[in-house]
Amino acid sequence: MIEILNPTDLLRAKDAGTLVAGILQTLKSRSAVGTNLRDINRWAQAMITEAGAQSCYVDYEPSFGRGPFGHYICTSVNDAVLHGLPYDYTLADGDLLTLDLAVSTGGVVADSAISFIVGDSKPPESVAMINATERALSAGIAAAGPGARIGDISHAIGAVLSDAGYPINTEFGGHGVGSTMHQDPHVPNTGRPGRGYKLRPGLLLALEPWVMANTADLVTDADGWTLRSATGCRTAHSEHTIAITNDGAEVLTVPKQAQP
Repeated sequence: MIEILNPTDLLRAKDAGTLVAGILQTLKSRSAVGTNLRDINRWAQAMITEAGAQSCYVDYEPSFGRGPFGHYICTSVNDAVLHGLPYDYTLADGDLLTLDLAVSTGGVVADSAISFIVGDSKPPESVAMINATERALSAGIAAAGPGARIGDISHAIGAVLSDAGYPINTEFGGHGVGSTMHQDPHVPNTGRPGRGYKLRPGLLLALEPWVMANTADLVTDADGWTLRSATGCRTAHSEHTIAITNDGAEVLTVPKQAQP
C-alpha cells in the first residue's frame, strides 16, 4: 500500500518527526560508557509514554523477526546493524551504537536512526563509515522531489556508498511510511535512475542508508531479531523520514535546534 497524506496528516507527521528526533538526541546524550542497552530502552519508553505517543515496535511482528519485538527502540552495537534487540549489554569506550526509533502520533508515523561512537575513542574507520551513511542520506534526500522516481533516490544513495568502498545489501532499505511504519514503496540503497514509482506530494518516505565495512551478507542473531554482519565487521546506519512536497523533500526528523 502507498499512502498519500493530506495536509492535516502532514502536520501530524511533522509532530511525529520532531518527537522522534528529540528522543534520539536525548538518548544519544545519555548513552555513555557504562550505559546498559536496557536503560536506553527504558528511557525511550518513558519519553514516548510522556509524549502520549505510541511505539511502532512493541507489538511489531513481521515475517523476518521472531516477534513481537517487545521493546521500544532498536539498539545495534558494532557488528549489529538492524533491528538490534535491547539486551543486558553495557556500552564500552569506542563502541559504535545505532539507535533506530519509530513512533506514531495522531495516527501518523515517523522513523529515524542515528549512529555514533560512545566515549572518547573514535576509531577512524568507524567515523568514516558513519559519515558515508550520512552523506548518502543527504544525497538521497536531494534526489527526492515531485516527478523524481524511487530509482533516482536509490541511485544517489548507492553512488555515495559505492564510491566510499562499501558493499551494498538490498534485502533491507528505505520504505514508505504513513499510518503504519513499513509501507510501499521499497527504497533500495542502490538502483537505476529513472526507474520505479514516481514521487508525489504528500508521500512520506523513510530513507535509510546502512552499510557493513567489508561484506553485504547478514546473519540473524540467536534472539531472532538482531541482524549482524556475516564477517563480524562494524556497521553504520542513518535514517530520516521525509515528506515529498511541491518544492522538493522536507526532512521531518530533524531536532528542533537543528531546524532552519
